[in-house]
Amino acid sequence: MTLVTTTEERGITTLALNSPDTRNALSAPLVAELADALTACGKDPAVRAVVLTHTGTTFSAGADLKAPPSPYAFVDLLRQILELPKPVVAHVTAGSHTRAGGLGLLGAADIVLAGQGADFALTEVRIGVAPAVVSLTLLPRLEPRAAARHYLTGERFGVPEAVTMGLVTATDDELATVLDALRAGSPQGLREAKRLVTAKVLETFERDAEDLVQRSATLFASAEAREGMTAFLERRDPAWRL
Repeated sequence: MTLVTTTEERGITTLALNSPDTRNALSAPLVAELADALTACGKDPAVRAVVLTHTGTTFSAGADLKAPPSPYAFVDLLRQILELPKPVVAHVTAGSHTRAGGLGLLGAADIVLAGQGADFALTEVRIGVAPAVVSLTLLPRLEPRAAARHYLTGERFGVPEAVTMGLVTATDDELATVLDALRAGSPQGLREAKRLVTAKVLETFERDAEDLVQRSATLFASAEAREGMTAFLERRDPAWRL
């Protein structure tokens, strides 16, 4: 099964995460396929922009707890999206869900559009870890008070709040307008404009990536995280739940 499908239309290549049975969880194979697809887009002069979307009702549920990628592979994927010499538009479809590491992909995208009824949550604290690696793309984008609330509570939030806090650019009724505007941009102009708007985010990779990878690895190896992940897979409350 192809974990990332590719379609093309008038200079726009759409990459769709295609593992609906796992809620597009970020497994090692899916991350590798997406990285390969992005590499191909970056090298193809016919590609003006990339749309990153999904099949099924979940953009991404975050890390696949049964077959996770290495933290370094995920960091490399986030950096690849930021450094791709083509704009990346993430499209979260109406009524769908994005959780945990999936928000890291949204943070890496240049423009994020979401459909009515979509919802989001940073659920890491509920399994005994923290949104460590995804902080590389999220903290430079998000309003600080909103980031603190959602990092700490794991609450779900909808599109209006996601727009206000800086995670989502606009609703997806603007998708056609945005894509036509990107088609009007020159390849050089788009590439250099993207370098300007991603520079501050990429600075966090140079400064913080190694520390956050190590912190993530330590957290996932802890007894508390093992209990949290086991409870999640067994569909029960973890031992610390009051």
